[in-house]
Amino acid sequence: MSYKSMRMRFRNVTEVYEYHTARYGAPEQKRQEKKKATPEQMKKRNQYNRERLARWKLRNNFDVDDYFSRLSYAIDKRPVSMEAAKEDWKAFLQVLRREYKKRGAELKWMRNIEVGTKGAWHMHIIVNRIPDTDIILRKAWPHGQVENKLMYEKGEFADLAAYITKTPDTEPRLREASYSASRNLPIPEPDEKVYNHWKTWGKVRIPKGWEVDKDSFHEGINDVTGQPYRTYTLIRTKRLPKKQEQKKKVKKKRE
Repeated sequence: MSYKSMRMRFRNVTEVYEYHTARYGAPEQKRQEKKKATPEQMKKRNQYNRERLARWKLRNNFDVDDYFSRLSYAIDKRPVSMEAAKEDWKAFLQVLRREYKKRGAELKWMRNIEVGTKGAWHMHIIVNRIPDTDIILRKAWPHGQVENKLMYEKGEFADLAAYITKTPDTEPRLREASYSASRNLPIPEPDEKVYNHWKTWGKVRIPKGWEVDKDSFHEGINDVTGQPYRTYTLIRTKRLPKKQEQKKKVKKKRE
């Protein structure tokens, strides 16, 4: 039997995806008949893919000292529609880009525009932090308050990826939501290998200096393909700061 292993490697995290190749069934198990995904399964899969891509962008382009901010609307300044809110976002973004450019920095962002079932509008945004970012954000947003927090490292942004991409399907208190991200958020190419044998169920190899995020460990039989799968995330026990990584790269170049 053979299976494929795909690893997405980031500075402090490695995401592992293991699944059988299409030609083979599970070891010592009858291959189940492939089923057509239901609309509900497709909806869950689409949300899973959206969260996963957002997580990859976060892990590859942002750090714990970047900003996770909330832009709120005063009651008398609430937009009449999502399209109107998007126009507010465009104007806000134009100011941000101009101010970052003045300071010789490139703006990176992710955002979700949200309106609750009771009609309250706000935006959750993630931006790379530079000197004066808090001042820039407040001056660029004339519609209400700006609340800034530093991004948290728990789970290396897995919870944050789910939060920034939430929809009325994942959060019943939302009436409507619109997620988007800047185009300058690259993700690494995956490392892929094919092996001859499926690893023992419930066991994975943990490299020294790493640990498994318990909430990320999932394995079983895929409902649609009838094939076994396993996914989990390895996190460094001692976090590697962004600056330290840059220094290591410079050192290698000199050698």
